[in-house]
Amino acid sequence: MRKLILVLVLQCMALLSFGQYSGYQPVSDIAAFKKQFSAEAMKINSITSNFRQEKTLTALTETISSYGSFNFKRANKVRLEYTKPFSYVMVMNGDRMLVKDDGHENTVNLKSNKLFQQVNRIVVDCVQGTILDSKDFTSKVFENPKEFLLEMTPTSKNLKGFFQTIILIVDKKDYSVQSIRMNEPSGDTTIITFTEKKVNAPVSDSVFTF
Repeated sequence: MRKLILVLVLQCMALLSFGQYSGYQPVSDIAAFKKQFSAEAMKINSITSNFRQEKTLTALTETISSYGSFNFKRANKVRLEYTKPFSYVMVMNGDRMLVKDDGHENTVNLKSNKLFQQVNRIVVDCVQGTILDSKDFTSKVFENPKEFLLEMTPTSKNLKGFFQTIILIVDKKDYSVQSIRMNEPSGDTTIITFTEKKVNAPVSDSVFTF
């Protein structure tokens, strides 16, 4: 369950206080940023990219790295596929989700699970640029000349069990997410960095079929 929730939050798709955000300054006009963020996010109809995930466990001294690909298409179509060093595929299409893990397949009705509904809403909020209005988080926004940094702190009891904070790095050029950092209450961290990203490139619906 924890692995699946981490993967879902990644779609919204790569530090806990301002003093640790070297090179960033607080955004002075949050209202204007929210309006612009929402407007620019609405221009994104599809995203394709590769990604690198780095998982640091408090019990280990090394970082565990994995790689894969990510596809998004409006509305509510997502495919996340880990290819190295293990195989794991998740496809979300509307209210249904398919998970393939170690050769086993499982289809989930997102409406039948309250926690999945909550996470699905977060995904939609990220894509639509309304995540800063979400009641599931309190947020702070910072910027440097090239990027915005969004610090999201869960307010929901369910999400607090999985995350202490979620840090989004957003590209100022197209307002797409460059990286996500998920800080867990245990001290474990997961950093996802998107590479070779293409915004609004053609993506076939067949990518999201079950």
